Amino acid sequence: MKPEDRIKYLRDLVEKLNHEYYVNNNSLVADEVFDAYLKELISLEKAYPNLKSPNSPTQKVGGLKAKEFKKINHQSPMLSLSNAFTEMEVKDFVTKVMQKEKNDGFVCEPKIDGLAVSLFYQQGKLVKAATRGDGITGEDVTENVKMIKSIPVTIPYLKDLEVRGEVYMRRSVFNYLNHTRKEKGEKIFQNPRNAAAGSLRQLDPKIVLDRKLDMFIYTLVDSVQHGINSHYDSLMKLKEWGFAVNPLIVKVKNDVEIIDFIKKLGTERKQLDYDIDGAVIKVDDFKMQLLIGSTSKYPKWAIAYKFPAEEVVTRLLNIILTVGRTGQITPNAVLEPVLVAGSVVSRATLHNEDYIKGKDIRINDFVIIRKAGDVIPEVVAVKNELRDKVTEFKMPATCPICKQPIKRKINQADYFCVNPDCDKKYIGALVHFASRDAMNIDGLGEQICEYLYNEGYLLRVDDIYKLKNHYQQLIHLTGFGEKSINNLLNAIEVSKDRSLANLLYGLGIKNVGIKTAKDLAKYFKTMENLLITNQGELESIPEIGNIIANNILEYINNKENIKLIKNLQKLNINMQYEGITINPESPFYQKKVVITGTLTSYKRSQLKDVLEANGALVNDAVSSQTDILICGLNAGSKLEKAQQLGIYIMDETELNKLLS
Repeated sequence: MKPEDRIKYLRDLVEKLNHEYYVNNNSLVADEVFDAYLKELISLEKAYPNLKSPNSPTQKVGGLKAKEFKKINHQSPMLSLSNAFTEMEVKDFVTKVMQKEKNDGFVCEPKIDGLAVSLFYQQGKLVKAATRGDGITGEDVTENVKMIKSIPVTIPYLKDLEVRGEVYMRRSVFNYLNHTRKEKGEKIFQNPRNAAAGSLRQLDPKIVLDRKLDMFIYTLVDSVQHGINSHYDSLMKLKEWGFAVNPLIVKVKNDVEIIDFIKKLGTERKQLDYDIDGAVIKVDDFKMQLLIGSTSKYPKWAIAYKFPAEEVVTRLLNIILTVGRTGQITPNAVLEPVLVAGSVVSRATLHNEDYIKGKDIRINDFVIIRKAGDVIPEVVAVKNELRDKVTEFKMPATCPICKQPIKRKINQADYFCVNPDCDKKYIGALVHFASRDAMNIDGLGEQICEYLYNEGYLLRVDDIYKLKNHYQQLIHLTGFGEKSINNLLNAIEVSKDRSLANLLYGLGIKNVGIKTAKDLAKYFKTMENLLITNQGELESIPEIGNIIANNILEYINNKENIKLIKNLQKLNINMQYEGITINPESPFYQKKVVITGTLTSYKRSQLKDVLEANGALVNDAVSSQTDILICGLNAGSKLEKAQQLGIYIMDETELNKLLS
């Protein structure tokens, strides 16, 4: 898609989502997904300044204005905050602030997931309240706000002032309301934020009273006029005057203390009775804030760190089946897109039929999803209290690709396509063979494999190494050209020298992952030695049990598989173990190691190779047998589990010292 087309698409989409969110009280996507769309739009407009437009939603501060309420102009704009999604972005913010002026400190606050509102007091009395609206003009919600018990109607300070904060609904109130609404057969709320926003914008103030909303105040506008010179001091003064100020707010000195606050808040957020979606970091000194300044949309002296959603709720739109290279049929959830642990997810595995039945997952359910091992999205549970007009899933009797019968193996939960000529099996085998941990053929992904399969050029794995014989035909195929074909053929040629371990993994022997493939290659040294092995010898290799041994023997006793291996040998594919000398004096020797988080010195695959060269046994999951957890930035559930088990946690600095 051309940049101008993508920008137009994103602008229209963001405008639509804004309209639903602010005018119709309807959230079409999770906040994290909206943030991802908006961030992409901002990046594109920055990369292509000639495509900027004053009408772009990136140039607007807040949402849209509803028609049911009287309009109020804000005395000063209610600006949004720019977002940070990583610790590095937070550190960059601090660095920029420090470069401009000497700074005495920052204030860290929980980012309440609610609705921004401004309150106006005259001679100690609440006279006006307005929502953010578009940042310049908001909605008059004065009578509704007076129904919120945590907002003082009078204060012991007679000078006119304006304060701003977040109206929210407590989780306990939200759960009680949904319980009673469900019993009455009424539509239930999707989340506390939507419930709070919808409640505050009711025309009947009595509804607001019944909904028991709350408000945290986070800003005293023009504090200097009231003789206050720092943000933290203004919050303490507001608390003294009777306003509800969040008790978790702290004053800090530097980025280290900011990151500590974010991490602590992240671990405590589940115990809170209100939703937070991040942390807000502000320069404390008001004179510094003025010197740093603002854009038309954001203050430059503040930033909002958004927590990655580890478990989020979204709607399950459909259940579809995929066919693997072994013929295994896997049900997958099609989801309303949602951001989970840093990436937008629209699909999640449902494992098998028993998993769906056990959790009673139905089409159109609201479900909780997370990333298993921080990588693979899966459905954790159903939000039964949100269930409405759902469809029960039934496993079909035929393969979704070849329409031939599928069968469930005895004592197994999975169904398999029993058609030996199912196209998807062959395409899956090609993709797996070309994958990074196998033969690492750059440019031979799933779409290309499927395309070349349908064109008749790739039917079996060994056909990959015969593609060069069809060079003239390939360069004229749609979407290809001389350069792309030359790059692909070069990558194929380079792959011939991959180790025996990579080849064994690429052959797709059932239950033989890359680690087992390395163990086999290291033990047998050559393909010829492996082909004459037996059950006893295989089971003598550490971590190879009866099941894997049987799978290997079944593979090497199949005539078609032997024919494939012989063909690959004739095509000059390496059939020997490319070993490395392991130093037994290494601190990682025979240690079971797990890697988590983002590393700056290595890609994860590179570090895995380095550790294995040092004699480490690198595993994917943390267990009581793990010796070391190497922890990078933005670590997730693996870090929590390691802390619970008392496993040694090593940061990247210590790692580099030991490796050097």
